[in-house]
Amino acid sequence: MRKLAVLLLAAAALAALVAALTSRGGSPATAQASSHREAPLISEDPSADNTDTYAFRSPDAPDTVTIISNYIPGEDPAAGPNWYTFSPSARYVIYADKNGDGKPDLTWRFRFKNRAPVAFQNTQQEYTVTRVDGKSSRVVGSGLLTPPDNIGPRSTPGYHALAMAGIHDLNDGSKVFAGQRDDGFFGDIGAVFDLVAIRKGTGATGGGKDFFAGYAVHAVSLQVPLSQLDNGGNHIVGFWSATERPVTKVILAKWRGRKVLKKATVWKQVSRLGEPLINELLIPTELKDKWNATTPDKDKQFEQYYSSPVLAKLLNQLYPQFGPFQETNRTDLVSVLLTGLKEPNLNYTGATLADEIRLNLAIAPSAPVGHGNRLGVLGGDLAGYPNGRRLEDDVIDISERAVGGVLIGHSLPLGDGVDANDVSYMATFPYQADPFSGYENTKGQQKP
Repeated sequence: MRKLAVLLLAAAALAALVAALTSRGGSPATAQASSHREAPLISEDPSADNTDTYAFRSPDAPDTVTIISNYIPGEDPAAGPNWYTFSPSARYVIYADKNGDGKPDLTWRFRFKNRAPVAFQNTQQEYTVTRVDGKSSRVVGSGLLTPPDNIGPRSTPGYHALAMAGIHDLNDGSKVFAGQRDDGFFGDIGAVFDLVAIRKGTGATGGGKDFFAGYAVHAVSLQVPLSQLDNGGNHIVGFWSATERPVTKVILAKWRGRKVLKKATVWKQVSRLGEPLINELLIPTELKDKWNATTPDKDKQFEQYYSSPVLAKLLNQLYPQFGPFQETNRTDLVSVLLTGLKEPNLNYTGATLADEIRLNLAIAPSAPVGHGNRLGVLGGDLAGYPNGRRLEDDVIDISERAVGGVLIGHSLPLGDGVDANDVSYMATFPYQADPFSGYENTKGQQKP
């Protein structure tokens, strides 16, 4: 039982065993939870790597919805002199699906460019936000500045004020913040990769070590008026985020009546993220890069990995005394993750299978940021995951219990022993805490 709580998160550590128990081929890639280095190709391109996507009604401004997309896993605040920044050659994107077809109805695109460095403060960037409504696009913010990374008290004195100066109003009525933040995700990943170690009991009563404590990410945060997102019908909207890279293609075109070869630049999706933990725990390694390049409306091709999760088979092979774990026909997982819950009707968007964070806008916030029930809907808090995703939602514990069968009568108190972030969230936008400073170096040990 001690190992059972961590097992659902440990597919990577059990790579050889998983391969032996399944016929899908390949072996799971070494990964960190919640889309930190979750696929082979994106692990080589960290500045384009989505780590987490959040979407929730803003407790302090309930007439708005906040969408947060984090990028660049495991930023060490002391990693100078070339500190972390958004990639100037990438395009970062947030999508909203208002009618449940897996396609975006609203899109926000973010492009960044570097500024001339000032002393050691070479981390402040300028960016543009473009909004796409259907086929119409317009720039809703330009010349916007990110705050610098939190280098230290000499380079970035009064850091909180510097960071809050990075909140900007867009001309579509939204607010935006882009820049370095404390990584709001929490989990005991270090124990998982030490041959599925667990530090205390089943992990459901604490005792874990937050792997992400002291690390930062780069966040793109939007606060959008509720009225712009509400579809006026079932009030349920799906969200996901992505990163794109430019690709040059050679095409055959006509010029002055002749056929000529012409270069064209197109944008190719290299990372995406809606629901947490999907590419890590459910998608086999040989398809992880394909999944990252696929749009949600085409997710039906991956349905078998939701309805017949390899982890359930693995649990039955290793721990039959705690089973049986249902291996096939897992319509409960398909419902929660690909369509939303229909019975009871929490956030059902229709028959289209699509990986999105589904948020029922008719459900009011239940608590200030950081104070909702960490188990979300499983804990009786309908404003939490899987209805949207808040910063405080313990998606590792929730996901472990869901795959274990809590929705089909097989309830086990699974957990990783880390129940909250290492630092408190902010009560106001952009909500994620300021990053630790490089000078403070919380992971270093001061010598006597």
